[in-house]
Amino acid sequence: MENTIKQGSTHTFPLPPKKNGNKQGYKKWVKYIWTGLAAVVLGIAFLFFAVSQGFLGDMPDVQELENPDIYVASEIISSDGVLLGKFEKEKTIPVTYKDLPQHLIYALQAKEDERFREHSGIDMKSIGRAIRYGGARGGGSTITQQLAKLLFTKNPSTNPIMRAIQKLKEWVVAVSLEKRYTKEEIVTLYFNKFDFLHNANGIELASKVYFNKSAKDLTLSEAATFVAMLENPRRNNPIRYMDRAIKRRNVVLDQMLETGYIDQTTHDKVIAEPINVDFHPVENVSDGYSAYYKFFLRKEIQKYLEEYEKETGKNVNLFRDGLKIYVTLDSKMQKYAEEAIKEHLTNLQKGFDAEQRRNPNRPFYFLKKNEIDKIMLQAMKRTGRYKQLAAAGVSEDSIMMDFKTPTKTSIFTWEGEKETEMSPYDSIRYHKQIAQAGLMSMNPGTGEIKAWVGGIDWQHFQYDHVKQGKRQVGSTFKPFVYATAIMNLGMTPCSTVSNATFNERGYRVPGRGGNPTLRQALANSLNPVAVRLMDMAGPDNVIKLARDLGVTEEIPRGQLAVALGSSDITIYEMLGAYSTFGNFGNYVKPEMIWRIEDANGRVIKEVKNETKEVMNEKYAYTMVDLMMGVTKFGTASGELRRLGIPAEVEIAGKTGTTQNNSDGWFMGITPNLATGVWVGWEDRATHFWSTGEGQGARMALPIWGIFMKKVWADKSLGILPDDKFIKPSDWNGGCDDLRGMGSGYGDEGGLQTLDQIKNPKPVEEKPKAKPKEENMNDKLNKEDIDFNQ
Repeated sequence: MENTIKQGSTHTFPLPPKKNGNKQGYKKWVKYIWTGLAAVVLGIAFLFFAVSQGFLGDMPDVQELENPDIYVASEIISSDGVLLGKFEKEKTIPVTYKDLPQHLIYALQAKEDERFREHSGIDMKSIGRAIRYGGARGGGSTITQQLAKLLFTKNPSTNPIMRAIQKLKEWVVAVSLEKRYTKEEIVTLYFNKFDFLHNANGIELASKVYFNKSAKDLTLSEAATFVAMLENPRRNNPIRYMDRAIKRRNVVLDQMLETGYIDQTTHDKVIAEPINVDFHPVENVSDGYSAYYKFFLRKEIQKYLEEYEKETGKNVNLFRDGLKIYVTLDSKMQKYAEEAIKEHLTNLQKGFDAEQRRNPNRPFYFLKKNEIDKIMLQAMKRTGRYKQLAAAGVSEDSIMMDFKTPTKTSIFTWEGEKETEMSPYDSIRYHKQIAQAGLMSMNPGTGEIKAWVGGIDWQHFQYDHVKQGKRQVGSTFKPFVYATAIMNLGMTPCSTVSNATFNERGYRVPGRGGNPTLRQALANSLNPVAVRLMDMAGPDNVIKLARDLGVTEEIPRGQLAVALGSSDITIYEMLGAYSTFGNFGNYVKPEMIWRIEDANGRVIKEVKNETKEVMNEKYAYTMVDLMMGVTKFGTASGELRRLGIPAEVEIAGKTGTTQNNSDGWFMGITPNLATGVWVGWEDRATHFWSTGEGQGARMALPIWGIFMKKVWADKSLGILPDDKFIKPSDWNGGCDDLRGMGSGYGDEGGLQTLDQIKNPKPVEEKPKAKPKEENMNDKLNKEDIDFNQ
């Protein structure tokens, strides 16, 4: 027997089994391991392939990878052929590799990527270390990956899965960059692309901003400071957080010592040095007035480019493809508008500051402490500083402590930007007391916008008051009511309406009696007349006319206070509506863009005006005639005469003042130019105490007057003070009822409910509680509303 051994003659013993089974099991496991490894390798390869082909989302264009610095700015060209500005990727002063001091490059490699010269875009050792220690001993991103992130993934997702996909994309782009560029070119691109804040894009501009020198002259300490800022340019910023900046600079120096780039003596010497900042901020051209119209313009252009892509399939980049944007703005009118706002608001601010010195809650009136705290907290939460701290997981108490800590900062003044030491909280409150303004001017016949000033300084106040901002319009809404009455009730400028106290429908509007004509009533902004006219003509008819005139903002139905301007509407829509009266009853949508061409002169978009007939020319001229009464002998006449504008100049206009003098308006139409102006503050609880100073005739009208005097004086514009409105051939609406009516006979009463009349509040020397900062429309039947002229 094969598997037995004989022992003697009678017994056999079995042999032990052969070990072939164990050997087969070992080979089986080896096979599994190799198969698994192959699957992982193939899986990774497929994943990289999928990412590179865009299966997991769009990837950068190869041409952009090859030429990431080649962006041709799009130009904004005015109607008079002047280059108004550009849409460009960024402002920077590029440097070459030889301009970079060697210790800056060493600091970068020591801190961010010590094996930079050895890898091909991805450093697996660093990735493994980052995974093992959870990032405590440094991240896994190479310099090339960080450049890829700067160039193509600037907005990292907070979603873990999406962030992982973005990281894969960065790896793919990093490998592509390594194939196309030398190590020296990658370092140069990185330093040229990084944003060091304070308009300091790139190392050269940053060197000038922070240390008032060129990058090639940076000391080791300064170079290490900039490299530390690469980690977090805000939190490691020597302007904002000097102690932390020094601490992080020293970390860079420690790593330079550890990697052998500097010796111990040099390390100890620089560690002992302070960071001597010599701050020289540069003014970004987009920080001034131009940024406001560019803000609107960019949105409009983007809309047209998206339409163009749908029609043609061609993708056009506003910041790269060198477009020519021909706009309707006139360079001279734009300049005159900016000058008018600055000239008037400089003086207005002085008066307001003088008044505020007596206000313990400066700059707020009629608010309790908890209400002020709420406004301030909301303002804090809108800042990038708050959002960044909150995103980093900083507690609310720590954030508040940060906002209450004094630091070096820049504040707005009418004499220019001022550097000071102030807590971010105090800075927010300081800027809330700065008067704001918006102005838009257009040709009423063509709809071409000629001037657009959305604010006073984009760097500090990034909010456009022409189309973005919506504020209560006060008595500038009354012409819509009068026009409805004239169109629906057959009234004329000579028709009379009672000015007695209106005491119906649950409202009370104090009046002074008498039966003024419509011309007298509108000229002097009589509130009871406006409310009666709206009641007679029908609130829905008034709203319908406002809609036909291009007003899209919310106007609540059934509320008579709408006649006095309780609705929030933009300057853009108000001026488009007013221009209809000056354009023979035809509404033309205001437009800023005339034509968009590509770099080769091919037309991408030619804008055609949207027009519609709203009323016949007779009704339109009747409204012009009524509003000329405002400027000849009504609420606007006194200020116009003070500005040296005679009554003979034909101006159809309307002043407007809202609750507690929070908003001042003036809408003025001349035969060839319509201009609207708003003046106010960021919060409605900030305003002048007295209507004498806070009314539209004193706050907004002077800007209009200064602007128009400059326009009239420039003969090249072809807009003259002796231009006349064209009367319809069959118009016969004049009447001799102007005598005895003087400037200042306007209403200062308000709208009250009947319940308030039956149960009047005790008379106080100064009101202690007024409507809070909110939309007034939902409170019109509850509290005193004081819409003046």
